[in-house]
Amino acid sequence: MDLAQTQTVTIVALAIFALIMVCIGVFSSLKTKTIDGFLLGNRNIGPWVSAFAYGTAYFSAVVFVGYAGQHGWNIGLGGIWIGIGNAVLGCLVAWLLLARRTRTMTHTLNAKTMPEFFMARFDSRSMKLFAAVIIFVFLVPYSAAVYKGLGNMFLAIFPQVPVNVWMLVIAVLTGIYLVLGGYVATAYTDFVQGIVMIAGVIVMVIALMKSDAVGGITHFIDNLRAVPDNGDGITGAQLTSWYGGSSLKFLCINIMLTSFGTWGLPQMVQKYYAIKDVNSIKQATIISTVFSLIIGCGAYLTGSMSRLILGNVLPDGGVDNVIPTTLLTALGDSNMFTTIILAVLLILLLSASMSTLSSIVLTSASAISVDLLPELRKKDAKQDNQVIITRALCLLFVGLSYIFATMNISIIVNIMSFSWGIVSGAFIGPYIWGIYSKKTTRAGAWAGMLCGFLTVALPTIFLSIQLGGVPKAAAFAPQMGVAAMAVSLAVTPIVSAFTKKYDDKFLKGVFKITE
Repeated sequence: MDLAQTQTVTIVALAIFALIMVCIGVFSSLKTKTIDGFLLGNRNIGPWVSAFAYGTAYFSAVVFVGYAGQHGWNIGLGGIWIGIGNAVLGCLVAWLLLARRTRTMTHTLNAKTMPEFFMARFDSRSMKLFAAVIIFVFLVPYSAAVYKGLGNMFLAIFPQVPVNVWMLVIAVLTGIYLVLGGYVATAYTDFVQGIVMIAGVIVMVIALMKSDAVGGITHFIDNLRAVPDNGDGITGAQLTSWYGGSSLKFLCINIMLTSFGTWGLPQMVQKYYAIKDVNSIKQATIISTVFSLIIGCGAYLTGSMSRLILGNVLPDGGVDNVIPTTLLTALGDSNMFTTIILAVLLILLLSASMSTLSSIVLTSASAISVDLLPELRKKDAKQDNQVIITRALCLLFVGLSYIFATMNISIIVNIMSFSWGIVSGAFIGPYIWGIYSKKTTRAGAWAGMLCGFLTVALPTIFLSIQLGGVPKAAAFAPQMGVAAMAVSLAVTPIVSAFTKKYDDKFLKGVFKITE
């Protein structure tokens, strides 16, 4: 690899990308004078931007570097079902079932955040506080995970520059456009980043498929089927099994967690609040599904090609280093074309990281400034103050995500493992039944929220004692997350059936049609 040429092309690409992000932030700052504008873009975001904002928040660099590398290496082609499940269940079905009702009800209730929705829908300030604390405790640490894997790519191209420097670049750039433009900046930068991600994935798959080791479309399956057991117990038969072979159970759990998990995550649900009208929802449903199919399937297909390109030898650094090493092995020659592809793919990983980071940070900041602080003060804060506080918290939380990522604090790493399942597990039951059923009661919502939370918390404590620590218990986080969502969805209506209902006047105000 001609390192000087690769570095030059990459720096130019990064400079152009950074300039575009900052310009969007400056432009968006004109539309974020109120808290509604800062958090939701005045609920006037179009279908393409909304769909890309949803998709880019969904797929971070963890998907490409972590999940795609691990599942592609261990499962093979069966891992693509995760991408399909994410597109169909996490996007198509989610938008069809949740978007219109969520937009309508949050407009009716004037709810800007998920905790505000819970308070207005169930007439419970304590539920708002509890939801805000859950978001803060489990989403801020999760934001540190978006840096995962980027270091391997940067180190390969810039071996003389510490990884922490590049993570700082990500944090600073994200902080600038997020603090300037809030949700508007996030949404429009997500649109640009989404285009980069689509182009990058398509180019990546084509370039890797054409490599001699893979053998093109005609020989790919045959070559993968011929992969021998290198001592890890995985053969070509496993790698080419359409249902994941011996990993079927593991595959199903991950499909459910990563697909249904989005239904209860506040940073994903927020996209429904902000879209401008019903017709936009119809378009965004299709766009986000196609986007997810391309990104999800492309990522896992890339992972399935890794054993061929790497000669069936797991690289130093383990499965987290599979994708970076695969890209550098296949594309790391002195050809200008492949050098440009590498630069684009690095921007792809940056885009995936920054879009998810900004979405999580904005959700976490609003949980404090809009949901928690006014309740602790026992009065509503002025909108001007809320905007200033939210901007400051966004900057603070971006900084914390950087610190957590660089210091690798054990408690933070452990919380990250449970964050997706515990947040969605706590919220999914009260949220979905809340927008659909007038029979859902306050007690039912509380039961669903608490039971979902405890379904993760109690087994974690038990397994930590039995297995000798939280890190070992974290291996069961996906199963606990899926169980938490199922429990929350089941408990909410059951408890609601036996507890005090809301009066007709209250329900009429909640379910009032606003379209």
